[in-house]
Parts: sequence; structure tokens; C-alpha cells
Amino acid sequence: MQHVRFLNDIKPPYDLTYDDVFMVPSRSAVGSRQGVDLTSPDGTGTTIPLVVANMTAIAGRRMAETVARRGGLVVIPQDIPIEVVTEVVSWVKGRHLVLDTPIVLVPHQTVADALALLPKRAHNAGVVVDEDGRPVGVVTDTDLTGVDRFTQLSEVMSRDLLLLDADIEPREAFNKLDGANRRYAPAVDRDGRLAGILTRKGALRATLYTPATDADGRLRIAAAVGINGDVAGKAKQLLDAGVDTLVIDTAHGHQESMISAIRTVRALDPQVPIAAGNIVAADGVKDLVEAGADIIKVGVGPGAMCTTRMMTGVGRPQFSAVMECAAEAKKYGKHVWADGGVRHPRDVAMALAAGASNVMIGSWFAGTYESPGDLQQDADGRLYKESFGMASARAVRNRTSEESAYDRARKGLFEEGISTSRMFLDPGRPGVEDLIDSIIAGVRSSCTYAGANSLEEFTEKAVVGIQSAAGYAEGKPLHASWS
Repeated sequence: MQHVRFLNDIKPPYDLTYDDVFMVPSRSAVGSRQGVDLTSPDGTGTTIPLVVANMTAIAGRRMAETVARRGGLVVIPQDIPIEVVTEVVSWVKGRHLVLDTPIVLVPHQTVADALALLPKRAHNAGVVVDEDGRPVGVVTDTDLTGVDRFTQLSEVMSRDLLLLDADIEPREAFNKLDGANRRYAPAVDRDGRLAGILTRKGALRATLYTPATDADGRLRIAAAVGINGDVAGKAKQLLDAGVDTLVIDTAHGHQESMISAIRTVRALDPQVPIAAGNIVAADGVKDLVEAGADIIKVGVGPGAMCTTRMMTGVGRPQFSAVMECAAEAKKYGKHVWADGGVRHPRDVAMALAAGASNVMIGSWFAGTYESPGDLQQDADGRLYKESFGMASARAVRNRTSEESAYDRARKGLFEEGISTSRMFLDPGRPGVEDLIDSIIAGVRSSCTYAGANSLEEFTEKAVVGIQSAAGYAEGKPLHASWS
């Protein structure tokens, strides 16, 4: 069953990647990009169609907080101990819906302490508080440049503070920051204690995005479980921890162990969606849905850190995989996530046009302030973070740490992923929110070109054509003169 509309009703003679397709503009009555509803129909509660993949180098607490505040969802990886996952879920659900979590410092801490913490947040500012938690100063990397690393912060911090009310409306906050020519300001509660920090961009984004929240108005978060071991026990622990979507994850999702795992989790009667995968064909969708999955993860081999296709020859071009699987899922009233293969905002739009209800992003978000790794610098001064595939030897080593040395050594011989890759921060878009802005701007425009007011309309109205490699190259901008 094909529900994607192809230009001139052509039938593709071969499977297609995102690069192989383009979208034709249609007659549109959509007046504004901001009027497009990007809420997903799949029950996950996302208000923008982005899910951050369950990769250890990408999906942590800072990423979960930040992405959920803008309407997306982060999946905590399966190799994280349950005690840690429980703490992370509780922490994320305790975050403010508008204010960012501040980097908190005290006056007697040193410049070295501050320098180690500032790269953990895109706002790049530390708030210095007194013993009662009231702000007394702020520090940025500019304040710390050229200063002895053992200098106490009380000697270098800026004491000229603009304080915002924690309950301030975002538009008012933006106007106050703009009027005072401040990039950011601490926000305090009624007792004057630090409640968070807000930047001009953060205040602006709070007027443009709707947070992904649960029934109690708290930020949403998902978590993954594997298909081996005590699946029921681990799933129950995750549900008890309060996760909002449960992801049953393995590289080859169309296997008996996956079907058994889904049935086991469904028997727990979870009151949250179950996502499962990965698969690339209609038969896989049918079997996983019949076992009890609500959402099917589609994609084998398209990820930037994945070597599966080169190692095994297994996989499928992602646009065709999503298209076929989404059509099959629709028969059952279910949905698919397009997992992997996106490199540009256009790819996210094409995945949605193919029928995905959400698009999973991994390595694209690895090179951001919010990913879990430490910020590093190469010989040329460029900032980067390390990323690695979840089937790589490095990930397998982490996942099997409790097994015997012999078993771990055997599994370590077989890997299907890159164990280390430098993901450089884009100086123009170093934070995950900067990337989200770019992606969502593109997706909103795509919807207006298609004449769609919502994601479901977009899938119905998008008209897709097939292009040559030269056609794809023609669409790329030139960053320098060609003469």
C-alpha cells in the first residue's frame, strides 16, 4: 500500500534515499509557518516531530531537559543503570518549563572550577550564589580569559545583576533583557533564591515552542530496554520511574526475541506508548504491531555511526523503508518513527512526507553543548565531542560490563559501528536548540509549500518526485563564488 503521492503518478523502479527525492510545491491556503501544528499523532506528546536517539554519547539529562522544553523527546539508552535512569527521569520532570537550569557556583570556587562547568550549557554563564542560594554575581568565559586558574570567583565575577521573576512571561522577559542589553539574566523565586536562568533567545523560543509535557505538566522523557535478560523486570522499573514512552530496541527488530519482548511488556499493561524496532519492511511492521507495539522504529544502516550495510549488506534506503512501513502501520492505526539517515532539515521533512510521525536524530546532535561528552579541542582550536555507534565495540563493552571477561571479549570481536568519531560543534549553531530552530523552520516551510496545516495533512498532501544526483547537487547552496 503506497500512500505517498509521486509526481506524475510514477512508480519508483528502485528503493530511494532522502537524497533521491524532492517535494513539489502545491496550491496552499496556509497563511503562516507558525500556524502549522507539528504535534505528533502517535501518543508520545511531542509538539515538534523530533526524537533524540538512545545513544550514550547523545542522550543524557541535559539533552532530555532541553529538547523536551522545545517539544521533542529524548530516549535514555538501555545500557544506563536503572538507578541512574530513575534519578534522571525525576530530575528532568523537576525542570522548569521556561527557565533553563543554571550552572551554580559559590564565591570561593576557582576560575578552574568555572571553566570546567561552563561548556555544559549553551548559555555559557555561571551564577554565583551566597549560602542562602541568592545570586550575588555571574561569570562567563570572557570574565575568566587570561585569569589565573586558582583565582576565586568572588574576585572576577560581575556583580551588576539584572534579576528576573521566575514566573515572568517570556515576552516580558525578552523585552527586559533587550532593553537592558543583556544576553541572559538569573531568575529568582519570591524569596530571592536562584530558580533558573533565561537568555534572550530562550525567552523568544518560549513563545515559539510548546514544551512536551505529561498529564501533570512536567517535561516528558522516554527510555529504552533491550530484548535480552529480564525484559519484564527492567521495563517495570522504567515504568515505575515514570518514563512517558517505552522503547524496546535492538538492531534486528524482526526476530522472535523482539516479538517475545513486546508481548512481555504489553502484558504489563503500560499506560504509555510502546515503540519497538528496528525494521525496514511491511512484514516486520505487521508482526511487531500484532505483538503489541504502538510505534515501529524504521531504519537499518542509515545512521552516521552505523557500518551495518558495509559489514553485512543488510539494510534498505531509508525513504522507501519509511514509506512502506508507514503505509503498513496505518492499516492498524499505528505509527512509525524514521530512525537515522537525516543530515539536513530537508531530510526530516522528507521522512515526515513518507509517513513518519516522528524523526529520530542521533549523531547530528552529538556535536552540541547538551550532549553528555566533555568538550574537547583539536590542534586547530575547533571544539568537538566524541560520538560512537551503539553496535560498536565501545558500546558493546559498556553494555556487557557485568558479563564475564571471556564473554565480553568474544562479543568485542564483532562490531558494527564506529567506536569513536569527532563531532565538531558548528560555531553558528553550537547548541541543540540552534539545530532545532533550523530543522523546525525547514519543516514548517515544507508544510506551507504542501498546503498542510498539520503533520497528518502534510503526509497526505506532499507531492514527491525522484531526482538524479545532479538534481540533488543543484539544490545545494554555494558558499563561495563559482567564478
